[in-house]
Amino acid sequence: MLERAIAWYQSQSTADLIWVGVGFFAQALFMMRFVVQWIASERARRSIVPDLFWYFSIGGGILLLAYSIQRGDPVFMFGQGLGLIIYFRNLYFVLNNRRNGGAAGTP
Repeated sequence: MLERAIAWYQSQSTADLIWVGVGFFAQALFMMRFVVQWIASERARRSIVPDLFWYFSIGGGILLLAYSIQRGDPVFMFGQGLGLIIYFRNLYFVLNNRRNGGAAGTP
């Protein structure tokens, strides 16, 4: 298995390897939203969706969309594109609520 991984690595161009790095970084950002949500929920002893969840969602979603476009994966493009609409809309609600004097976002 290690030999296959080495062979794959050696067959990739520098640009392809950079995009793989972008993909891994994007996936890490995307995963962090769940870590943030889990920690906030544990602290509150109830389910919480902190504002930072939406920022990680948008950051990871944008990079994953760019990665999927570069890779030419229409299923991945559709999923990330639709997700970004939802993430931006939720962040709009959070910021609009705060601007109108509503309670600040959750921890």
